[in-house]
Amino acid sequence: MANYIRFDWAMKRLLRDKANFSVLEGLMTTLMGEKITICKLLESESNQESEFDKYNRVDLLAEDSKGTLLLFEIQNNTEYAYFQRMLFGTSKLVTEYINRGGGYDDIRKIYSINIVYFNLGCGTDFVYHGKTEFRGLHNNELLRLSPFQRQRFEVDEVSQLYPEYYILRVNDFNRWSKVPLEQWIYFLNTGEIPDDATAPGLQEARARLQLDKLSKAELEAYYRHLDNVVILRSNIYTEREEGRLEGRLEGRLEGRMEGLEEGLEKGEKKKALDIARKLKSKGMFAADISDLTGLPIDEINEL
Repeated sequence: MANYIRFDWAMKRLLRDKANFSVLEGLMTTLMGEKITICKLLESESNQESEFDKYNRVDLLAEDSKGTLLLFEIQNNTEYAYFQRMLFGTSKLVTEYINRGGGYDDIRKIYSINIVYFNLGCGTDFVYHGKTEFRGLHNNELLRLSPFQRQRFEVDEVSQLYPEYYILRVNDFNRWSKVPLEQWIYFLNTGEIPDDATAPGLQEARARLQLDKLSKAELEAYYRHLDNVVILRSNIYTEREEGRLEGRLEGRLEGRMEGLEEGLEKGEKKKALDIARKLKSKGMFAADISDLTGLPIDEINEL
């Protein structure tokens, strides 16, 4: 079986070429159950109102043939507030991609696709979908659009006006399947594409994401990325265990649950800084370190 480039690295380096859009289109088509055609990639403005304003770190932002915004995020390291980060990302895009003075009916539809290589939340599934609905408190009735609104916005449900979220928890999924979505999850986790793959986009991935197609410089950069991911995951395990220990100790004084949560947060931040120092000493760019550790770029520059 051929060796293929990890999807996280490919998305940052290779899938930005229009000739490779079919790979991302295949993932989206499989995930959403309808044909998705990506027209172009966009740059997120991510303007900061002040030095304390959070910036919107976007791995890849695309626009489909309907003008819908597709926000792709890949997260390798544990981030306990990742749910809030997803909310922040879509909220920022809502405000960035509306013309000043435009009406609220100009707000763009956003799909947030999050590929996470850690156990986000507590659940047994590997793909989750979130959308906004309004239901009556007394009769559980679903609030629907009026006929005029359906005609004006060209959608059938209120939820279609709001951002929708997909979470792909791929870390522990390693079984091959005939189901297209499960084939994609298998590839995202293992980097392998068996010969009988049928999911949209995987044939294109097989043709475009082979290691032997990389230049020498790209191959060296790719292997450095793999080394960094191994280091990161090793430190994630260590920081989790240290955080639990610190949390237990503090929990004796301030309450078990409160101490555990605080200990985990402190342990994660300390380890992230240690990792950032090591990567920076090896000459890695601050933006790449930020992608791997979740630390702000300005904080990395100060190390």
